[in-house]
Amino acid sequence: MGTTVLLFCAVAASVLACVLSLSIRNQMGQGGIDLSPFQSDMRDEFARNRKEASETAQSQREELRNNLGAFEKRLDDNAKAQQDLLRERFEDLLKQLHNQGKQSLDAVKDVRETVEKQLKEIRDDNGKRLEEMRKTVDEKLQDTLEKRLGESFKQVSERLELVHQGLGEMQTIASGVGDLKKVLTNVKTKGILGEYQLANIIEQMLPREQYEENVATRPGSNERVEFAVRMPGNSANEVVWLPIDSKFPLNGYETLLAARESGDASAIEAAEKALTSTLEKFAKDISTKYVEAPYTTDFGVMFLPIESLYAEVLRHPGVFETLQRKYRITVTGPTTMSALLNSLQMGFRTLAVTKRSSEVWKILEEVKTEFGKFSTHLEKVDSNLAKAKKSLEELRNTRTNVMQRKLRDVATLDAGSSDPVLLPEEPGS
Repeated sequence: MGTTVLLFCAVAASVLACVLSLSIRNQMGQGGIDLSPFQSDMRDEFARNRKEASETAQSQREELRNNLGAFEKRLDDNAKAQQDLLRERFEDLLKQLHNQGKQSLDAVKDVRETVEKQLKEIRDDNGKRLEEMRKTVDEKLQDTLEKRLGESFKQVSERLELVHQGLGEMQTIASGVGDLKKVLTNVKTKGILGEYQLANIIEQMLPREQYEENVATRPGSNERVEFAVRMPGNSANEVVWLPIDSKFPLNGYETLLAARESGDASAIEAAEKALTSTLEKFAKDISTKYVEAPYTTDFGVMFLPIESLYAEVLRHPGVFETLQRKYRITVTGPTTMSALLNSLQMGFRTLAVTKRSSEVWKILEEVKTEFGKFSTHLEKVDSNLAKAKKSLEELRNTRTNVMQRKLRDVATLDAGSSDPVLLPEEPGS
């Protein structure tokens, strides 16, 4: 940068000298002065200036080159020194890392040895405890097994004895079943069993005044239905009967079951037709003997005492509907009979509530009137109580203050001295 400044100064001096020479030449020319010596001096001066400037620039370049070489040398020396320092620092860091790694390995080795030692102790301790537990469990299992085996043998002996007793009871039951079969082969006895079951259901579902037994439902007829439910008529005193009769076609049903067990299709079909014909005969009999509107409902009920027999009727399409449409007879089993009677009972209760609703309303009106009177008397009692309370408060406050003012000057005795004065002496003391 110094060389540039010197060159700039030299050029500026040359330009200035030229300007001065031209100015002087113009002035001399105008005055007639000879400028040749002066020009020669100026050219020599300019040559010297250029030479000095060139030498100065060359010396500056040499100095700059030397400075750059020194700077590069110092820079190389500094870089080399930094590299040596970094190499030393890195070697120290590597040594530290190596030492730390070695220490960590030693620590891990120590920890591993400690853990292995503890694990070995735990394994040994667990082995000992497991052995003790095994011995204890074996002893307990042995005791339990012996105890359970003894109890099991005892229970087996008791059960065998019970089985032996049961065999004797089964023989008794078998003889009873034979007697029952003999009873059921009798038509009259079967009818009695069905009637008994129907009576049991009706007694459980309806009150006694709601039904009658052995009722002649048709006027002028001596035929009496087993049970008839009393239904409400058009007037209060009019009664309409719902006839219910039990039927038990056991022979036809047993024939159908035997045919199904044998697997004979023709025998099954014949048994089904025979059972259907029997049911239609029963329905016609009930309709003819016991159903006659308006003295009875326009339908009757045929009760089958066995659920499987009732299910057999429902299993054949058209049988149930034919009995209803043709003979106006509804077939029921034990479960459906209970449901039918339950619905009738709910209807009877609803009708009774409807009939007594006017009475309930009248009672409510009387209660309302009495409640008004009660409210009036209660207000009077409340007023009297308020007056009594006011009088008691006046008596308590006013009279108590008067008595306290009167007794203010009277001396007060202690509790011990007041007892002989206030309490009377007991006789014989």
